Amino acid sequence: MNWTAPVAEQVLQADAQAVWHPFTPLYGLRPPLEVVRTEGAWLYTADGRQILDAISSWWVNLHGHSHPYIAQAISEQAASLAHVIFAGFTHQPAVTLAERLLRILPPNMAKIFYSDNGSTATEVAMKMAFQYFYNLEIYKPKIIAIDGAYHGDTFGAMSVGDRSPFNAPFQPYLFEAVFIPFPDQTNQEKVFQEFADIIATGQVGAFIFEPLVQGASGMRMYSASLLDKMIAHAQQHGVICIADEVMTGFGRTGKLFASLYLHHYPDIICLSKGITGGFLPLGVTACTQRIQNAYRSPELMKTFFHGHSYTANPIACAAANASLDLLLSQQCSSAIARINHSHLQFAAKLQQGSYAVRNVRVLGTILAVEIDRSGETSYFHEARNNLYYHFLDKNLLMRPLGNVVYILPPYCITNQELALAYQAILEIVE
Repeated sequence: MNWTAPVAEQVLQADAQAVWHPFTPLYGLRPPLEVVRTEGAWLYTADGRQILDAISSWWVNLHGHSHPYIAQAISEQAASLAHVIFAGFTHQPAVTLAERLLRILPPNMAKIFYSDNGSTATEVAMKMAFQYFYNLEIYKPKIIAIDGAYHGDTFGAMSVGDRSPFNAPFQPYLFEAVFIPFPDQTNQEKVFQEFADIIATGQVGAFIFEPLVQGASGMRMYSASLLDKMIAHAQQHGVICIADEVMTGFGRTGKLFASLYLHHYPDIICLSKGITGGFLPLGVTACTQRIQNAYRSPELMKTFFHGHSYTANPIACAAANASLDLLLSQQCSSAIARINHSHLQFAAKLQQGSYAVRNVRVLGTILAVEIDRSGETSYFHEARNNLYYHFLDKNLLMRPLGNVVYILPPYCITNQELALAYQAILEIVE
C-alpha cells in the first residue's frame, strides 16, 4: 500500500475530515463509533465496547457477523474469479444462485436479473413493468403505491415512496405515482374500493408494495388477506404487481419470503439486504416468464437496456450461495422459530402489563413497539434520538423509527442476548 493508514486514535479525527455518513445530521450528534471487529451478534469498538447488533446492521445480517462459512466462500471465489462483465459472459456462482432462488421463490417466478442493492432492484422492477407495456404498445402510465412506503433513495424509488421531509428537496424531479391509504384494521374495505376505482380507469400499469410490513415507516403491518385480494384484482385487470421484499425476504417474516403468505403471487419481486448474509452488496429482481416474453423480439429497441458495472459480481454471488446454505438448514429454521416465540412472549408481557406502549406487533423475527409519547408516529419524532442513545449507552444498537422501537436481529442471536434488548425496552416503557 502506498498510503499511510491512520492509527487507531486518529481514525475518528480522519473520519470527521474526510467522510460523509448516511442519514446523519452534520451537527448535534455524537461522533461515530469505530468498529474494529465483529462476531455473531456483536460489534467490538476501538474503545473496548461490545455492542449487541439488534437490528442486523440495517437489516442485512442474517447469520451473524463475520460468519466463517460465508467468509471462506468469499475467499475461495476471490482467488479464482473476482469479476467479469455480465453482458455476453456468465459464470457458475450467478447461474447457481439464480437456479436456487427460483426454487425457493413463489413458483411463478422464472427469471433473475442482477443489480447492486435494494434501490436498484426496485428501479429495475419498475423499468421492467413500464417497458413491458411500451414493448406491447399499450399505454398504461400510472403506478399505484401505498402511503408510507419506502422503496429506496434513487429517483424512481423515491417517486413511489412516501412524500416526506426525506425527499422534499427532490419532489419537483420525481415522477407521479398514485398513493392509496395505508390499510389498517379500520379502513380495509375503503382502501380496497379506492384501489379498485383507480384501476378501473384503465391507466394503471403497476402496483408496488412492501408485502405485509412497511419497514422504514415504523414496521407497520397489514393484512395478508387484503393484499391477496388487491393482487388478484390488479392482475385480473392487467396490472403488474411488484413486491419489494428487500427487507422482508430471506426469513424475516417467518417464511422465506413474505409473498409466500399469499395465494396470489406478485409478477415481480425485489430482493437485496440479507441476500449475501450481510457481507456484500447485491440486488435481485425476479420476474415471471410473461414479463420477459415482452422483450423477446428481433427488434433491437425492445431490449431491456439496463445494467450495472458490477452486475452479478461472482464474489457477491458466492456469498449469497453460502448464505443460502445456512438459511435453508434446519438449524436456521429452528432459530427463526425460536426468535419468533421469544418475541411473542415479550409482546404478551407488554400487552398484559401497565406499560407506556400504544401498539406492539410481531411477525416472524420482527418485533415493533410503539412508545406512548405525545405526537404522531414519525421518523422525526423528538423521542427518536433520545431512544437511540438510551440503547447505545447500554451497548445496544437499536435505531428507532421515530417513537417505534424495533428488534430485527441476526438469526444467531441467543435468548439471553434478546433479553438484554427486551430489558432496555422495559426501562423505557415502565
